[in-house]
Amino acid sequence: MNIRNRNMQKVYIILLILLSWSCGNKDKKEQQINAPVIPVKVSMGAEIDGAAMISTSGTIEAVKSANLSTRIMGQVDKIYVTIGDKVKKGQLLLSINDMDLSAKLAQVNAGIAEATASYNNASKDLKRFTVLFEEKSATQKELDDITAQYTMAEARLEAARQMKNEVNAQFSYSDLRAPFDGVVTNKFINPGDMANPGMPLLEVEAPGKYQVLTLVSESEITKVKQGMEVTVNINSINENVSGEVIEVSSSSKNTGGQYHVKVVLKDTITSVLSGMYATVKFPFEATNDSKAALIPLEAVVHKGQLSGVYTVSEGNTALLRWLRLGRTYGDKVEVLSGLAADESFIISSEGKLYNGAHISIK
Repeated sequence: MNIRNRNMQKVYIILLILLSWSCGNKDKKEQQINAPVIPVKVSMGAEIDGAAMISTSGTIEAVKSANLSTRIMGQVDKIYVTIGDKVKKGQLLLSINDMDLSAKLAQVNAGIAEATASYNNASKDLKRFTVLFEEKSATQKELDDITAQYTMAEARLEAARQMKNEVNAQFSYSDLRAPFDGVVTNKFINPGDMANPGMPLLEVEAPGKYQVLTLVSESEITKVKQGMEVTVNINSINENVSGEVIEVSSSSKNTGGQYHVKVVLKDTITSVLSGMYATVKFPFEATNDSKAALIPLEAVVHKGQLSGVYTVSEGNTALLRWLRLGRTYGDKVEVLSGLAADESFIISSEGKLYNGAHISIK
C-alpha cells in the first residue's frame, strides 16, 4: 500500500507541473497577443557610401612654439612672466644667478693681464735680439729661442682672450629672452630651483596658426599625400575645420608601424588651444571593394560591449541582430558584418523595443 500511495503522489505532482506549465504558456500567449503594437520607422537597406575616409586622432599645437632652456647650471633668481602673459621678441623672461660666472670672469681678466705682460715683454726681447743678431752680437739660436718665447706668449694671450669671449657668451644664457612675439604657455621651474643645461624652463608659442600632429597606420599611409585637403574635427568644441597635409613621414622606425603626419589648419578659430584633441579625416577615392555600408548611429543598440540593430522579422516583430561596426562618418557608422545592404532595419520607435515585440511600420 505504501508503494502504491507513493506512486499516486508522483502522478499527482506530474499532473500539477503539466497543468501549471500549460497555464503559463497560455498566459504568455495571451500576453503576446494582448501586447501593444509599437510603431517604428524602418530604413530599407543600409546606405552604400562611394566615398571613403581614413580617420585618425591627433593633438593640436601651435605652428610656432619653443621650449626655452639654458646652457649653464645655476639657481633661478627671478621669473619675470607668468603663464598667459604676452611677450615681445627679446623681452627678458627669466634670470639665473651668475655669481659663478662673475668669479670666472675675474679669473679670466687676471689671466689676460698676466698674458699681456708676458706678451709685451717677449715682444721687446724679440725686437732687441733681432737688432743684436743683425749686428752679429747674438747667435741664431738665441734669436730662435726669443722668437719661440714670443710666439708662445702671443698664443697664451689669444687663449685668454678667447676664454673671456666664452665666459661672456655664457652670460647671455643666464638671461632667457623671448625668441619671438608670443604668449607664455607653460612654466617648468620656480625661483630658487636649480636650472640644468638643456632642461626646459619656459614655453612660448605664437598663437593664431595651429597644426595637428597625428599618426597613420602603415596600411593606410600610402593614401595620404602632401598637399591633400582634409577635414579636422576639434573634439572639445565639436567644430569642423579645413586643413592641409604639409608633412608626411617616410619612416615608422621609432613609432611602431605608425607614420607621423602634420596637418596645418587653414581656418583660425579663437577657441582653439594647444593640446586639444582632434580627429583628422583623410578622404580618398574608394574602389568597389572599399565602399562602406553605413547605418545611422541612432539606430544602433548597445548592450555592454556588443552593438546591434533591430531588424524586421517575417511576422512583423522586432529581431535584434548583433553587428560588427567600423569607423564613424559624421552621424553614420560603417557596418563590417551582420547586416546585408538590402536588409531593412529599425531606425526609431515610439516604445521600448525587445526581441519579439510586435511592430507596425510607419
